[in-house]
Amino acid sequence: MSLLNPNPGAQRASRAADFGKVAVLLGGDSCEREISLISGNAVLEGLKRRGVDAHAFDPLHTPVQDLISEGFNRAWNILHGPGGEDGLIQGALEWLGMPYTGSGVLASALTMDKLKTKRVVAGAGLTAPPYVVLESPRDLSLAVDQLGLPLMIKPASQGSSVGITKVKSADAMGEAFSEARAVDPIVFAERYIEGAEYTVSIVQDRALPSIRIEPATEFYDYQAKYFRNDTRYLCPSGLDAAAEGVLHDAALATFHVTDCFGWGRVDFMRDEASGIFYFIEINTTPGMTGHSLVPMAARQAGMDFDELVWRVLETSFSRVRK
Repeated sequence: MSLLNPNPGAQRASRAADFGKVAVLLGGDSCEREISLISGNAVLEGLKRRGVDAHAFDPLHTPVQDLISEGFNRAWNILHGPGGEDGLIQGALEWLGMPYTGSGVLASALTMDKLKTKRVVAGAGLTAPPYVVLESPRDLSLAVDQLGLPLMIKPASQGSSVGITKVKSADAMGEAFSEARAVDPIVFAERYIEGAEYTVSIVQDRALPSIRIEPATEFYDYQAKYFRNDTRYLCPSGLDAAAEGVLHDAALATFHVTDCFGWGRVDFMRDEASGIFYFIEINTTPGMTGHSLVPMAARQAGMDFDELVWRVLETSFSRVRK
């Protein structure tokens, strides 16, 4: 049973001293370490500009229990990938009694597994693309028969689109399966939804303006997310008020049914024929780099970067001892 429980209702901080000494958890040892360092240093500088007593803390180099011996009062978690957003660091922080930002153990572990998340979301009656689990190369032809082409092949874990391939021909299935299998032993194929990609950021249980993503690549992959400068981001996204409302409702419903908390981002594809929004995935610790989408949506909502990192840090107040 959790030592720290989310307490409904966001507590606001009137001054930087209310937070005490803050550890910005960054880096780590996942394949997304590079992005975590960039995100983490941006968060650190934003907090410092607001007068917060914030310090970088890299669990790769410093044991997490040193958070207590070094006198930290709370943690701003910006660790990406396994170890940082899969429930492991969250469990360690709860064991230490250290308030932290973002989702808890259950939601973090669940949403790091794209396949289990799809099952929960679809089981709750929300809309997600059909899929086929690929247990071996023998399942590749079955996936093509059931889902058609193009389709997406994805490893169950990892963020930032690592190991994901858009497959347009049956001949490319084997290589895509091998690439995904190198990332995670559990792999699945998903029907590709022809249409525009949208994302909705959530901060303190509020859905921010949606963003329409137009990548220059086949899909919004790792390079497009963090390094390319030719991806187009439309915010406002161009949706009318009714469609924006439907998308916000879907994002919040998905966030709640997966037990997410504090802040995050929910991604969708909108079928160009039907106009239906299909849930793709949840990111419980989104990037905070110059290419990242949560800061972009926050700006559209009238919240600059420093205010955003402050507001996310406020969510740590809602984690209180039982």
